[in-house]
Amino acid sequence: MDNRRTASLNADEAAMESQGKALIVVQQLLQKQGIHARRDHTISLGLFANRVDTVRYPSGPPLQSWLTHCPPVLVVTGEGRRGVTVTMGPGADRYVISLPGISEPRTVDREQPGQVVDLIVAAGSTA
Repeated sequence: MDNRRTASLNADEAAMESQGKALIVVQQLLQKQGIHARRDHTISLGLFANRVDTVRYPSGPPLQSWLTHCPPVLVVTGEGRRGVTVTMGPGADRYVISLPGISEPRTVDREQPGQVVDLIVAAGSTA
C-alpha cells in the first residue's frame, strides 16, 4: 500500500494539523493538572446531483460534492469548567480561549501554552 498522504497535504490540511498539534500541547498540560479535555474535529460533507428528477447513470451528470474541514476545538470538560473552549486564531499563532461569563475571548501567544492552562484553572476556581 502506497501511503503518500503526509506528502500531499494541502495548505488547509497542513494548517489544521499544526493547530491540532498546538491544542495537544494544551491538552497534555491540562491533563497534568487533572483537568479533562477533548479535541473535537468537525467535517462537513455534502452531495448533490444536477438533476433531482432522474439520475442517468453512467451517461448522466456526475455527482457533485464538497468536503469542508473545520478547525479543531479543544473542549474542556468537568465541574466548574463547562463552556470553556480553546481554538487557534488566524495564522495559528495565538490560542483563542472562550470562557463562560466573559463576552470577549482571551488570546494567548502560541509559545505560551502554560498561560492558557492558567486561565482555565483560574476560570474553574471562580466558578
